[in-house]
Amino acid sequence: MAKKVKYFYNSHTLKYEKVELSVKKKVLRVLGYLATVTVFSVVAVTIAYNVIDSPKEKKLKRDISQLNMQYDILKKRIKQMDMVVSDLQERDNNIYRTVFESEPITSDEWQTTFAGINRYKALESANFGALMIETTRKLDELAKKMYIQSKSYDYLAKEVKNKDKLLASVPAIQPVSNKDLTRMASGYGYRIHPIYKTRKFHAGMDFTSPTGTPIYATGDGVVITAGQERGYGNEVKINHGYGYQTLYGHMSKIAVRVGNRVKRGEVIGYVGSTGASTGPHCHYEVHKNGQPVNPINFYFNDLSPAEYEKMLELSSRNNQSFD
Repeated sequence: MAKKVKYFYNSHTLKYEKVELSVKKKVLRVLGYLATVTVFSVVAVTIAYNVIDSPKEKKLKRDISQLNMQYDILKKRIKQMDMVVSDLQERDNNIYRTVFESEPITSDEWQTTFAGINRYKALESANFGALMIETTRKLDELAKKMYIQSKSYDYLAKEVKNKDKLLASVPAIQPVSNKDLTRMASGYGYRIHPIYKTRKFHAGMDFTSPTGTPIYATGDGVVITAGQERGYGNEVKINHGYGYQTLYGHMSKIAVRVGNRVKRGEVIGYVGSTGASTGPHCHYEVHKNGQPVNPINFYFNDLSPAEYEKMLELSSRNNQSFD
């Protein structure tokens, strides 16, 4: 196709003349075109860069998302472990050391900060430095707590040798056979009452078992109650000395009498549903110096650390009690 020729009317010569562009105008026209294209390209690239992710950016975002998810899982696990260690500290100070008449570990001794030492400076320049520093600090704190607790147990192990009679008396097992931890139905604390359907303080733990399942004394002691009582039906109470008493309720049959001396693990009765009960179970309480305490802290002859953690989770559920 032939190039289109342009003409203009020359008023001086009174003729139509062919339009001829000078070199300068041609250069300016080309430069203007190039400038327009350049500006448009820059705008397009800028928009694409800020709105549309490149394959590399998409991969980085996926990696960061995965990292954050794993970090959240790790934080939850560390929190769970810290709760278990904190509970061990509580048991150590308020039960074990009380039993052995030892001074509790002070808050200063439990202090887990590392003041004056910049232990994490090397992590500051690393990728995800803030996350790494926070996680490392929490693990350091947890490790120190576990070390202090370990040393405390070493101390208590020495005390055990001279406290044989006391240790035999302290309630230290579950009142029914519960090796797979499936019989723990309701824990200590506020629960929904099965009959009145209101929140009521549940001063013990309920263990569901078939009627006739043996119930065991959880420590050496003397039977002080053995008979029909209001609320807990057929009930046995044992005085273990050293400020400890235990209660076993809703028995179908009682196997001991008031004044009997019993040993830990001896059968004192059988599971039933007498009294204010909605099904066969053993209601079990531990009292220290006349006040109910959480029985879960006294199964140290029965449970491994992993089993204790599982029992702690089961007993913490805010469910309905059986009495």
